[in-house]
Amino acid sequence: MNKRRFFRFKSIHTSIAVAFSCLIIGTTLILSYNTYRQSSDSVTENSVQYTNELINQVGTTIETYIDNMKSISSLLYNNGQIRQYLTMADPQSDVGLSLVNAIESSLHVIVQSRNDISAILFIGSNGAVISDREQGALKSYPELIAQDWYTKAKNDAIYISSSEVEHVYRNEYPWVISMSQQFRGNDRLDKTGVLLIDLNYTIINDLCSHIRLGKRGYVFIVNSEGDLVYHPQQQIIHTNLKSEPIEAILASEDGQLSLKENQHEKILSIRTTNFGWKIVGVTYPEELVANKKKMQLSTVLWGSICLIIALGISIVLSFTLSRPIKKLEANMKQVEQGNFDIRADITQADEIGKLARTFNVMIIKIKDLMKQIVHEEALLRTSEIKALQSQINPHFLYNTLESIIWMAETNKMREVVKMTMALSKMLRYSIGKGEQEVSVSMEMEHLANYLTVQSMRYTNKFKYEIEVEPELRGCRILRIVLQPLVENAIYHGIRRMEEQGHIRIQGRLVEGVIQITVSDNGLGMDKAKLQGLLGPSVDQGLGVWNVHHRIQLFYGTAYGLSFESEPEEGTTVTLRIPCSELEVKDA
Repeated sequence: MNKRRFFRFKSIHTSIAVAFSCLIIGTTLILSYNTYRQSSDSVTENSVQYTNELINQVGTTIETYIDNMKSISSLLYNNGQIRQYLTMADPQSDVGLSLVNAIESSLHVIVQSRNDISAILFIGSNGAVISDREQGALKSYPELIAQDWYTKAKNDAIYISSSEVEHVYRNEYPWVISMSQQFRGNDRLDKTGVLLIDLNYTIINDLCSHIRLGKRGYVFIVNSEGDLVYHPQQQIIHTNLKSEPIEAILASEDGQLSLKENQHEKILSIRTTNFGWKIVGVTYPEELVANKKKMQLSTVLWGSICLIIALGISIVLSFTLSRPIKKLEANMKQVEQGNFDIRADITQADEIGKLARTFNVMIIKIKDLMKQIVHEEALLRTSEIKALQSQINPHFLYNTLESIIWMAETNKMREVVKMTMALSKMLRYSIGKGEQEVSVSMEMEHLANYLTVQSMRYTNKFKYEIEVEPELRGCRILRIVLQPLVENAIYHGIRRMEEQGHIRIQGRLVEGVIQITVSDNGLGMDKAKLQGLLGPSVDQGLGVWNVHHRIQLFYGTAYGLSFESEPEEGTTVTLRIPCSELEVKDA
């Protein structure tokens, strides 16, 4: 339940703004990330493609050099003078020396015309040695045939070495790449010698060293045996301070190979030549995007600008959507406080406008219904008050008339006149002129007439006194509200007493409220009986309940009757109504 309430807000404006903000932030982050990733991947892909093109060009160039060396080897392989010299039994004969001069002159021309060829050398099985230089510069025959290029060509028919220091000429140690090939006789079975062609290593070095693949990227070459042909940090490689994944490269096909180096990713672009060498371009993805930080900053900047603009639009939009709802809410609060004259001034044609128009119609209907209810309640209250006023105990009238008859029969004419006069005034007051309220003085006069009649009926049964403050006599009070209280005191408090009773009526003004108390020293009552006084009980009659009900109908529930009583000690009834002046006409 708490999770569900976490995203609930008290304001619809906040809810809409938060919903739009979350949607916009999520969309902006996704778009910014995808834009950056696509840009980064595009630059990486372009850079890898550029690296592939470079190593393809390097491979093609090197293949061209090797093919040229093979062409020279094929040309010399088919040279008749060389074959004749290499098969001579005595290479030092005059004919042999003449052939050597002609052959060396041809080799010298070839080497001088090409900057990629460092040297050309023939070693015959008969001890003959031919080169593009004077023979005095060469090492001895036994030293020459002991070298790798000679022995591997004798075994494999053709051999291309890695980069190495050449030891063919005395006191010269150039870096070359050697290609050696076995020469055979006319029967294709006899081995007549080995041809050596040295490729100038500077050509490979210049070709590869000028290639730039970022700040850390480079190109290196490895042969099919795993030996490095070229590496820009070859000396560091030989000292084992740096290494390359040679085995992985040899096992990999042409394409890309992604590896980790010191927690940094590097991409190896591999291309295999037609003679087995692998040309490898090394690039670092974090350097491929040279302006990576700039791209990140640009992405964050534009993403933030778009986010701020979108959030601003969402806030304005949420405010626009929620403003009529808040306005309608304010109107509802006015209605809640009782203002039914308010109208929702919303003219939109959408659902909110329809709701506002429905609200206005509802308020009009509620106001009409309230007016109708108030009118009906006023009529009902008037009819109830009039009905309650007419609820005078008929037994009192019967008993009073019987008392008058008894006194007349006993010739008590003065008492008859007095009782009849008091009764007539009571009846005249009860009928009245249709008014609901009278002055306190008139109500007290009516009460005095009633007590006169009752004191004559119950001779020496009780005595009474009326004490009312003068400022109360002009105040308003409902007609016939005190008589039922005095009647209740007589019939339920004093009538069954053996000794004489006492009734006291007092009236005073307390903070704008009229308080009239009716006290007796009668039998009193317990709490259970006291709590039932304000209900229409049979024992207590309808008088007290009628008075209390009439007061609350007319003045409100804050006013009415209250009781205090103890058994054998008497009862006190307090009547409370608001004080208001009334101009009373003489009856």
